Amino acid sequence: MSAVEFLPERLTLPALREAASACRGCRLWEVGTQTVFGEGAVDAEAMFVGEQPGDQEDRAGKPFVGPAGRVFDEALAEAGIDRGSIYVTNAVKHFKFVRTPKRRLHQTPNSAEIGACRPWLLAELSILEPRVLVCLGASASKALLGDSFRITRDRGRFLDTASGSGYAPRVLATYHPSAVLRAEDPAGEKRIYDFLVSDLRLARSAIA
Repeated sequence: MSAVEFLPERLTLPALREAASACRGCRLWEVGTQTVFGEGAVDAEAMFVGEQPGDQEDRAGKPFVGPAGRVFDEALAEAGIDRGSIYVTNAVKHFKFVRTPKRRLHQTPNSAEIGACRPWLLAELSILEPRVLVCLGASASKALLGDSFRITRDRGRFLDTASGSGYAPRVLATYHPSAVLRAEDPAGEKRIYDFLVSDLRLARSAIA
């Protein structure tokens, strides 16, 4: 399973977005409503990568517009980062879920699905050549930094060149905004949110 054969000959963001809409590189195209490709400033110096679109993103066709997206926007604002100046995307471009009588429940994509979608992510990176790459959450971090990555151990600092694999001069990982929403209590919610804001401020320090 791979999206490689669906990549356009000429790599531009508009061409990638159009080609990705017809991707059949894995079975998730049969599950999600539509491909949810990355979006943002074409000259962005910072690129943020999440796991996959959620329910509202799947319906809207845009990344980070649901509840986690609102947390992300608040954290960006608190860290002094203008969302209009950055590029946001996901490691997997389709929503993977289990349908229940009341709603569609998020399912974590497996390694094969992340690997199949990886060519889109690498193409986005090659076009944007960001100064700063921020991985949001464990799935995005492992997709780019390897299975040995651990959020609790490795977040909150710029990773060395070997760990970052040359994706950007500065590579950082932090919690996914959805982790704030999944916290068990208000104290846990505040702790994770504060970690997120602190890490985003670190990213901002390298964007100037």
